Amino acid sequence: MSSVARGSGPRVIIIGAGFGGLGAARALRQQGVTDITVLERADGVGGVWRDNTYPDAACDVPSPLYSWSWAVNPAWGRRYSKQPEILAYLRESAEREGLTDLVVTGASVSSCVLQKDGATWTVTTSEGTTYEADLVVSAVGQLSNPVIPRLPGADSFAGPAFHSAQWRHDIDLAGKKVAVIGTGASAIQFVPGIVDRVAEMTVFQRSAPYVVPKPDQEYRPRHHRAFDRWPRLLTIERATTFKLTELLNAALGGQVRWSKALLAAMGTAWKLHLRRQVKDASLRKKLVPDYDIGCKRILFSNDWYPALDRDHVAVVTHGVTAVEPTGVRDDTGALHEADVIIWGTGFAATAFLADIEVTGADGADLHEAWSGGARAHLGLAVPGFPNFFAIYGPNTNLGGSSIIGMMEAQAAYVAQVARRLADSDARRVEVREEVYHAYDTEMQTRLADTAWTGCESWYVDGPRITTNWPGRVSEYQERTANVDWSELSVS
Repeated sequence: MSSVARGSGPRVIIIGAGFGGLGAARALRQQGVTDITVLERADGVGGVWRDNTYPDAACDVPSPLYSWSWAVNPAWGRRYSKQPEILAYLRESAEREGLTDLVVTGASVSSCVLQKDGATWTVTTSEGTTYEADLVVSAVGQLSNPVIPRLPGADSFAGPAFHSAQWRHDIDLAGKKVAVIGTGASAIQFVPGIVDRVAEMTVFQRSAPYVVPKPDQEYRPRHHRAFDRWPRLLTIERATTFKLTELLNAALGGQVRWSKALLAAMGTAWKLHLRRQVKDASLRKKLVPDYDIGCKRILFSNDWYPALDRDHVAVVTHGVTAVEPTGVRDDTGALHEADVIIWGTGFAATAFLADIEVTGADGADLHEAWSGGARAHLGLAVPGFPNFFAIYGPNTNLGGSSIIGMMEAQAAYVAQVARRLADSDARRVEVREEVYHAYDTEMQTRLADTAWTGCESWYVDGPRITTNWPGRVSEYQERTANVDWSELSVS
């Protein structure tokens, strides 16, 4: 049994050392809770920004907003920063706060089991190390486990094949025939990043995305001088970006009368973007989505369409049925030769905590409780699993804006609960069953009126949208700012 006693308050185990987990550790410390251990399965902190190192990996939320509110950065190199800069920011900010000292790396959590006292958890890693905790915070994220379709013959492919989140930097793509399967948020970045290296590229597109212009720019020395001279400019830039992204959140959530008008305007921007950047009419036709804008994630790129409109690039809209030693076969029977396969097929977003066995009161299995689709009160808590909270849990993802704003709100909520455990004789905090069900009914009712209901996407698990929050970030922040103790059972 391993236990690291660092100070006052309940013993807290946080699973995951990305933006969510490190932010939760900081919020706990702000509440005076210091007995914190962060378990990270990889060999360093960073979460998705540590893992996704594919060419031209970048964020599609402006960096002034995609950053911690307590670590405003005047030194961003551009408005939409790329992976190396985001990872460096995360690590440097966490180190300044002393958060990296709390992290145990190479610790892949396999199970969390509530003990008979109903208040203490035993957390076990795949290496066999165990920890006792009074409070467990899962911060494993929604986009952490890559998905590769199970296709006949996949193991027979003669060349290298890898997922974009597990990029093989040892593979030289120069002069190769490359098959890219998938056209999601990662593919629209790495395809332009490698298109000029390869001899031929075949892009397999199951469903065309809406891709709109990305208002990116480099921050030049004059910007940095202005930020240094007038620090308030950083606050103004962050607040302005937040307000603009909240307009998109409101439109996607169908919250305002002009929701359809704003989405239609974005649709017009997409149409002009496509027409301007793709000269080949037959290719343009392939790149027209078959669903209404907003139903799937809207993507931002200035170089995706030009990358596809190259003589050595082919876009295939037929389904992939098999992989063979020399390439990929589609549902027409055609074989597309390839030396390398790159899977841009996304993540198991709806399989929350998939790699971790969570056993709560009376032997309850969290994954059985979620068999009809994951759900949690405020995306944080599930009855039968006291003192267990999820950062970036069910129905907390966003169609627009920065997820960090949601995760900071969640972290502050959990820190209040930890403070209550530290200040009273209470040992157990659990969401009330009726509150949990009422909240879930509210979520699914509201989600039924959103743009996300009109097509199949990674937001959906069966009949339910389990990933997304239907409102503005500001609404969520208000609802979590102060714990409503009437919603919880405290004993």
